[in-house]
Amino acid sequence: QVQLVESGGGLVQPGGSLRLSCATSGFLFGSYSLGWFRQAPGKQREWVATITAGAETTYSDSVKGRFTISRDNAKSTVYLQTSSLKAEDTAVYYCKVTRLFTDYWGPGTQVTVSS
Repeated sequence: QVQLVESGGGLVQPGGSLRLSCATSGFLFGSYSLGWFRQAPGKQREWVATITAGAETTYSDSVKGRFTISRDNAKSTVYLQTSSLKAEDTAVYYCKVTRLFTDYWGPGTQVTVSS
């Protein structure tokens, strides 16, 4: 079955960086777009970035220029390189794939930006 597992979160100071990973299995990874989303306490889940099967990328305005999404088809893994982190980036970060009209999510990884 489709599985996604995020990792790489943690506590980081403002201005710092983290590289998040999302390891996947159960589907033909190279044929699908994948996305990163995040949910801060008390807020709705929001879209962060998407990478298509052809490696085209799009970003939300809030992270454009600071975050980079990438993929490694050989490892069936999608990454989110974060930099210049701010307190408002604190959230649980999730990856998602949509297959056959069904959304699949990982359990998430916590990113906390604090001094």
